[in-house]
Amino acid sequence: MDRTIDLNSDLGESFGAWTMGDDAAMLRLVTSANVACGFHAGDPVTMLGTCRIAAENGVAVGAHVSYRDLAGFGRRAMDVPAEELYGDVLYQLAALAGVARVAGAPVTYVKPHGALYNRIVTDPAQAEAVVRAVAAFDGGLALLGLAGSAVDDAATSAGIRFVREAFVDRGYLADGTLVQRGTPGAVLSGDDAIAQRAVRLATEGRVTAADGTEIAVEVDSLCVHGDTPGAVAMAAAVRAALETAGVRVEAF
Repeated sequence: MDRTIDLNSDLGESFGAWTMGDDAAMLRLVTSANVACGFHAGDPVTMLGTCRIAAENGVAVGAHVSYRDLAGFGRRAMDVPAEELYGDVLYQLAALAGVARVAGAPVTYVKPHGALYNRIVTDPAQAEAVVRAVAAFDGGLALLGLAGSAVDDAATSAGIRFVREAFVDRGYLADGTLVQRGTPGAVLSGDDAIAQRAVRLATEGRVTAADGTEIAVEVDSLCVHGDTPGAVAMAAAVRAALETAGVRVEAF
């Protein structure tokens, strides 16, 4: 099988004395690291340490930009004016890019987080603000997100490379969007089942939605959330299953 897939994870989400996940272990398994930039999680020391470990493991670094929402971990819906969002994304990109450069792991892509990620699936104005910031900062950066979304359209129109993402540990609705966190079936578990789900996404581009509907999903990169319980074991199972199926796992 001549198939290549990226495996990404949201990392660098510790803050001060509070630790989130096992970044060092995840960075031995994934090929791209979405590093929190301080708005939903992360701090300068965490950002630097995560980028250094990513560099040591040859893992690509991306800016995991968010609404300004530390208290809500970036998962609360917010109404942010487009120009303010544009500035907030630029600020986060600049912060991580400076730290990453010193760590020897230059930023190569951007992945929005949480509520912002979900908002720009359907909101063209918010999507355009994010894309405009990425293009202004560095038009060579790729943008990671949901295929067929408003941000997909905005990135394509702006000449920004759009990388299509699917989630191995999140439930899908029949329309191809994600089950809202806090509702049954939003976050999935079971390493073997998730590993086989990942293989099917990579090789067939299909996934079973929460209501049993079979849906097509365009995918270049698979995400395993770093804050999911048992994330390291899950990522290991996913990577092993992909490689056993003949899928090459490497950064996009």
